[in-house]
Amino acid sequence: VSEVQTEQVLVVPTERFHSLGHFQGFSAKPELLEQLLLAEHTSYRSRDAVEEDPSFKQLIPYCLFRYTDAEGTAHLFQYTRGSGQGEARLHAKKSVGIGGHIAHTDAGENRDPYREGMQRELAEEIVIDSPYTESCVGLINDDATPVGQVHLGVVHLFDLEAPQVAAREAEICDAHFLPVADIVADLDAFETWSQIGVRALFAQHCT
Repeated sequence: VSEVQTEQVLVVPTERFHSLGHFQGFSAKPELLEQLLLAEHTSYRSRDAVEEDPSFKQLIPYCLFRYTDAEGTAHLFQYTRGSGQGEARLHAKKSVGIGGHIAHTDAGENRDPYREGMQRELAEEIVIDSPYTESCVGLINDDATPVGQVHLGVVHLFDLEAPQVAAREAEICDAHFLPVADIVADLDAFETWSQIGVRALFAQHCT
C-alpha cells in the first residue's frame, strides 16, 4: 500500500470555502485561513480519495522565499519539479513554491497542525540557512485545472537576509535564486500557482 493511499490529509468542504467568499486566482485576505481552519469545518481524509473529489479542498501551505539585494533587486527561490514528486500532474514544471499537505500526524495535543505541517514540509524539502521573517499574505484558488479543483494554496512569504536556501530532496531540481524580473520573463514555464502568486505579489515586475 503506497504512502499516498494511506495518508490522511487536512481538508475543508469546498462549500465552506465558497461560503467565505469564493474567488478564482489570488485573494489578499490571509484572514480567511483562520476561518477555514476552525475545527468544526476541518477533517482528515484519505489523500487517495480526495485527490479526485472536488467537494473537498486540501489545504496546502505554499511558501515563497524572497531575497532583496543591496541594490534593491528582489530575487525568488525557484526550482524544477522532478518526476518523483507526489503530484504527477506537476512534473517538469518550474515552481517558486515549497510546501505540501497537512497530515493527520501533524495534529497532537497543544499543537497547531497547520503550522506543524508547514514546518515539517519545509524541513523535508529544503534547508534555510538564513535569518528570515515570515508572513501569510493570501490564498490561491485555481478551479481551472484538475489539480487546482481539489487544492487551496495558502501563500507564505519568507523574507531572507541572505539567499541561502538549498534543496534537501532530489526531486527539487536546478534550485536557485533568480531576479523576479527573470522569473516573470519565463512565467509560462511555471506551474499555475506560481504564475498566479508571482503576478499578484510582484505585479510591478509584470508590466
